[in-house]
Amino acid sequence: MTQNTSSDTGSGLAGLEARLAEDLDRLALPAKPWLLAHSHEGQPVLDVAVIGAGQFGLAACAALRHLGIEAIAFDAAPEGLEGPWATTARMETLRSPKELTGPALGFASLTFRAWFEAQFGRQAWATLDKIPRLQWMDYLRWYRKVLALDVRNLHEVIKVEPLPGGLVRLRMNTPSGEIVHFARRVVLATGYDGLGGRRLPAFVDGLPTDRWCHSSDVFDFNRLRGLRVGVVGAGASSMDSAASALEAGAASADLLIRRHDIPRINKVKGASNAGFMIGHWDLPDEDKWRIRHYINVQQVPPPRASMLRVSRHANARFHLGCPVLDVQSVADGLRVVTPEQSFTFDFMVFSTGFHIDWSERDAFAPFAAHVRSWGDRFLPEPGQEDAELGASPDLGRAFELQERVAGACPGLDHIHCFNFPASLTHGYISGDIPGISVAARRLSEGIASLLYREDFAQHFKAIEAFAEPEVFGDEWTDQRKQKESFPS
Repeated sequence: MTQNTSSDTGSGLAGLEARLAEDLDRLALPAKPWLLAHSHEGQPVLDVAVIGAGQFGLAACAALRHLGIEAIAFDAAPEGLEGPWATTARMETLRSPKELTGPALGFASLTFRAWFEAQFGRQAWATLDKIPRLQWMDYLRWYRKVLALDVRNLHEVIKVEPLPGGLVRLRMNTPSGEIVHFARRVVLATGYDGLGGRRLPAFVDGLPTDRWCHSSDVFDFNRLRGLRVGVVGAGASSMDSAASALEAGAASADLLIRRHDIPRINKVKGASNAGFMIGHWDLPDEDKWRIRHYINVQQVPPPRASMLRVSRHANARFHLGCPVLDVQSVADGLRVVTPEQSFTFDFMVFSTGFHIDWSERDAFAPFAAHVRSWGDRFLPEPGQEDAELGASPDLGRAFELQERVAGACPGLDHIHCFNFPASLTHGYISGDIPGISVAARRLSEGIASLLYREDFAQHFKAIEAFAEPEVFGDEWTDQRKQKESFPS
């Protein structure tokens, strides 16, 4: 897309950045730091450490900084490649409407629209349909830069250890070797698979690893040129995977879809309103479970554009009512058994989503067994059983983890789950673009409150010791003293 430097852009990005700086200055943001310094084992303690610098990690850092709380984000990826957008995501555009304000935190000058119009003009915005995936990544890079967020790239967190006394120890691999940080609060902004990993059928364990991948894997689809490709699933990622294979020159792409029909209506879209985002937290447990289970059962359809991207290829085939029963490696490829027929593919892509399984995250091993899930305390009504929901962590108001057995893991509640598995407790605000700002404000305000309460004794002493006068005693005349000086 050609950049536009006409007057409707307001002097380009430089002008936009100046307006944003003015907006923040008028609101006295970021707020002045107010937290007390802490140290442990001879080194400073971080106020908040955020694991992950994708869109949610960045929004969390920004919201915390606006409240006067310094937050540092740690991400294993190189700078500019955080999150899935430039690595594993394969859609052409986002599915979210372009008007959604995402991580802008209420600032018009921080929206994607403002960033886009500053470069390409208002007419280009008017004609834009959906936001291109890589352009969204460019916007997030700008967001990080313009807010001067503290992100440490190539920092892989290998161990998260809650400690008695309210600290969390973080062990990290960095380009300089292994390091240790202590933090008062740790935010897990680790994405859709942030509490587990890929959901895969059992038969995958016996397949040659060079003949299959999961749709979330880093994989060069150019390797599929001339190959017969099977794609398992009917969601957005399966469509994007099939289309990517065909565009790379695959001989064919067969989509094996368990359902007899593809969902047509996105029920999440029907719930995307301020009441749902803000009010879900206050619902009774029964209603939280009811709405999430209903959406799980209905399933979210793939975007129409993603399906058309596949179906425009003559060598794409959709097989409905075709669950995969078994896959075996044979001499000429992978033999796939379904109730209707058998297939032979050279390569398979499993677009089978993610699951919550703490055991798949070695970094969380010190506390994983102590996390209370919804399944530990909530029994759904008959017919409402849902394994995904039962495994979801049962969180506090500030997204903090809670102990399965009280007192068994001191410090666990200093770790905050700011990723998709939080959605049963908090609603669809911590896993997708529409609710990022709502989630970031709730998280940051909750953490601010907890940090203040922890240090209340010291804050009260500071109030008692505060001695900056505003009145000096020479502003009035004491009539009693005047009478003593001039008796009647």
